[in-house]
Amino acid sequence: MSTVICFDFGLARIGIAVGETETGHAHPLTAITEEANTARFAAIEKIFAEWKPALLVVGLPTHMDGSEHAMTVRCRRFANQLHGRYGLPVTLVDERLSSAEAEDRLNDAGLQGWRKQKPRLDSAAAQILLLQYFESAKNAAS
Repeated sequence: MSTVICFDFGLARIGIAVGETETGHAHPLTAITEEANTARFAAIEKIFAEWKPALLVVGLPTHMDGSEHAMTVRCRRFANQLHGRYGLPVTLVDERLSSAEAEDRLNDAGLQGWRKQKPRLDSAAAQILLLQYFESAKNAAS
């Protein structure tokens, strides 16, 4: 069984979820709100120390037609930084519509309105991305 950490990278916040390869379950963990890279990576290091991941997943945003934009480049850079700093494998996952799905799930859970959702939205989106990764890995193994 391996622990996987997933990141929903954003300029203001980085949503984080954790899951296990054996069970295919994922849980929202937290959102990093620090702006400086040094503080962001310090927070990530604390999470890694606790969870000891074997694999990292990073959501890759694109336009609806699949073409790249400015955030795509930033997310690729973030994924490369993670790999370079920690030597862990990093997988990129298409994140189109993950935030919209996270909003819907939070609404269904009774958290309506941006103010109630904001603290949990990014980690919920990371959870969705991680579940997508587990599903695609399971389908690839079949």
